[in-house]
Amino acid sequence: MFLGLDFGTSAVKALLVDGEQAVVGSASVPLTVQRPAPGHSEQDPEAWWQAMLDAVDALGRDHPAALAAVEGIGLSGQMHGAVLLDAAGKGLRPAILWNDVRSAAECAELEAAFPALRQVTGNIAMPGFTAPKLLWVRKHEPAVFNQVRTVLLPKAWIRYRLTGEMIEEMSDASGTLWLDVGARDWSDAALAATGLARQAMPRLVEGNAAAGTLDAALAARWHMARRPVLAGGAGDNAAGAVGLSAIRPGDAFVSLGTSGVLFATTDRFRPYPKAAVHAFCHAMPGTWHQMGVTLSAASSLAWWAGVTGLPEADLLAELGTPAAPSPALFLPYLGGERTPHNDGTVRGAFAGLSHDTGRRLMTQAVLEGVAFSLRDCLDALAASGTRVEAADVIGGGSRSRTWIAIIAAALGIPLHRLAAGEHGGAFGAARLARMAVTGEAPEAVCVRPAREETVMPDPVLADAYTAQLARYRDLYRRGGL
Repeated sequence: MFLGLDFGTSAVKALLVDGEQAVVGSASVPLTVQRPAPGHSEQDPEAWWQAMLDAVDALGRDHPAALAAVEGIGLSGQMHGAVLLDAAGKGLRPAILWNDVRSAAECAELEAAFPALRQVTGNIAMPGFTAPKLLWVRKHEPAVFNQVRTVLLPKAWIRYRLTGEMIEEMSDASGTLWLDVGARDWSDAALAATGLARQAMPRLVEGNAAAGTLDAALAARWHMARRPVLAGGAGDNAAGAVGLSAIRPGDAFVSLGTSGVLFATTDRFRPYPKAAVHAFCHAMPGTWHQMGVTLSAASSLAWWAGVTGLPEADLLAELGTPAAPSPALFLPYLGGERTPHNDGTVRGAFAGLSHDTGRRLMTQAVLEGVAFSLRDCLDALAASGTRVEAADVIGGGSRSRTWIAIIAAALGIPLHRLAAGEHGGAFGAARLARMAVTGEAPEAVCVRPAREETVMPDPVLADAYTAQLARYRDLYRRGGL
């Protein structure tokens, strides 16, 4: 039996998975975010810890025998967060989260201090990453910065509490801007640019490697027959990829969550920062991955539903299956955009409206705008040398076959709908735990999920979208939004 723990921003999820990879039980405990100032986003790490205890305790009540039989634990969760510890391992302040934007000015300072940052770390310096947060703390909270002895990411801090060891794995470390992603090692030059040294970092392991043993008191609390081994684990997207078996070069998926992600597994480090492509280590040795990110995917439809006052399902039912592009255009830049523009100030827009443009065509334009933003991601990956030939689709938006058909036509590739429900990063974390315990090869554990349907791109709609895509891109280039 294996336990996957996923530490999201809004909840901690615990998932029990048996030797046949069937889900035995799950529990989720909500979290809240504190915003002490505009643009700030923080959480108390102790809240993660208590939520995790509550979630696993719930599994113990509902599935005592299964929890007692756990042999391995895997961790997944939110990336980029900064947990600052003093020499005694105590927290110095609340954790600064991935969606905190206070360190925008420090990003420019970091790139000036370390001109090779983009090529070494594979990414543009953005406020969401960890390193700029430390520059902000050094500038605005010098008394705190002077006490910092270790910086941990959220799930590494949880591991520290679970095992007493400070260990991080490659996929999560890739989101700090301190990792030499090609070499899979900390970059001394990147650390020095933020006033830190290698001694402030936890030791590194691969995601499917053993990384500590559960504290004896916790094993007793949950009546476990033995002290489980912890796996290195993975950052949220990499853990989701392990759960989907997207671990081989060429594997890809589209995530239609609040934000949208086009994820592609690669056999080598392929940085392409000029188009805001993220290049990270995967959770498996010798593999990497790239991501194109659009910041408002399903949240664009949710915004439009709020404007119209109708449920999303009603808007989608009214739409039907489009045979031609909407005459209206929608830019889904409600909170800025990542790939390929890296533009935090751009905002969304409708264009091409007329007296004949009703709600149905505007709904269609919203779905198409997100599809075109994903096409921008696809083309950015292609420019880096990564060709995506097909992809699975996950996330809340994947429940709409109409939206999948629109995206397939916009991307020009087949998209696979999955038959089973999703379990997110927790399932991937449980798979990594199994590998850490058994030593099985990733290919043996990561069997592909069943696919319910393959949606092929409609050739007529795909041709029509070529012209619409040009209008969409021209609208951004004209600016003023």
